[in-house]
Amino acid sequence: MPFAPLQNDTFLRACWRQATDHTPVWLMRQAGRYLPEYVATRAKAGSFMGLATNVDYATEVTLQPLARYPLDAAILFSDILTVPDAMGLGLSFEAGEGPRFAHPVRDEAAVAALEVPDMARLRYVFDAVASIRKALAGRVPLIGFSGSPWTLACYMVEGAGSSDYRLVKSMLYGRPDLMHRLLAVNADSVAAYLNAQIDAGAQAVMVFDSWGGVLADGAFQEFSLAYTARVLAGLKRNGADGQPVPRIVFTKGGGPWLEAMRELDCEVLGVDWTVNLSAARRLVGEGSDAKAKALQGNIDPQCAVRAARADRGRSGEGAAGFRQAAHQPRCQRSHPHLQPGPRHQPVHAAGPCGCARAGRARTITRPAQKLKIGNEAAGAQRGVPAPPKIDLQPFVKHKNGVGTRTYAQNTCCTAQDYL
Repeated sequence: MPFAPLQNDTFLRACWRQATDHTPVWLMRQAGRYLPEYVATRAKAGSFMGLATNVDYATEVTLQPLARYPLDAAILFSDILTVPDAMGLGLSFEAGEGPRFAHPVRDEAAVAALEVPDMARLRYVFDAVASIRKALAGRVPLIGFSGSPWTLACYMVEGAGSSDYRLVKSMLYGRPDLMHRLLAVNADSVAAYLNAQIDAGAQAVMVFDSWGGVLADGAFQEFSLAYTARVLAGLKRNGADGQPVPRIVFTKGGGPWLEAMRELDCEVLGVDWTVNLSAARRLVGEGSDAKAKALQGNIDPQCAVRAARADRGRSGEGAAGFRQAAHQPRCQRSHPHLQPGPRHQPVHAAGPCGCARAGRARTITRPAQKLKIGNEAAGAQRGVPAPPKIDLQPFVKHKNGVGTRTYAQNTCCTAQDYL
């Protein structure tokens, strides 16, 4: 299927550690309950899975945030648990309780029965990717994704979300052979799943290792990192249009293992808000070798939804870290998300929660009143109520009626606490 030429490649350039004129922005859970139009579409679908398995609905909700916010990428609307659902575990979403499996994997027989699912059972995901890519018409790139083998294992063994991961860790420590078998099946399944998304039109793919950070040192390397590496080794390098596809890995709580993660065969590492950015850049972002990584994330998601102006003074080490990272030598090569544009110098802005952010300024020649994040007027004309305010004022500065927008350090917020 031929696709329209890409009009905004800022996100992809940043993934490849190339110079950009601003820091690209996208949000985890970009389509979600904070948008009233999403709530309306979900009500029509009847359930979360009714929404995710309907190609037209999935396309619609993926595009909804782009109508409101000046984002630099779209991310497929789906769920990380579609793969184990296709294995026959029986996924459902209970109101107020989150995802739940009818058939959790907790004994030797259940593990032995696991196999890579027929990708035809996930056709609705790949059809949605193709539909979204076509509907985007080259406006911004499309990100596909999957959960990591370990994160999927957590849900598959626990049967639902968990606060202590008692069951999955019991298998890990008590029957590591079973855990390795489960993770091997998951890794091969995730690789096949992401490859099918790439074939359908995904222009970047991301592995969410949401629960890697709950593991002990040593266990993380053996049971999470090794199987994420197995996924990456099996991924296609070029997309349906022949263009190279960057690979992104995000481990929530993975700061202690950044040095080991530098060895992963991927282009981008996501870091959460607990990581010192300048330290992360020194560990994984420096050097001209193929192992150097672009960095993504590092913003506490509450910065976008809490306008706690009184906390601006609580920047601490984070502020110094951002300033240091922005002024490090070889910044242009080592940290593409901190790339200055050809005519602009680094700009530092303190966020509403007090964390200082380093970004790049670009001059917008539109009047300042049109620089508001979102498009409430257009929404009102369509009869759609405005969403709750997301405070992105730290990223917008006004002068004489003309605005200069400063983006936060890649606001791909590592938001497992959702908007």
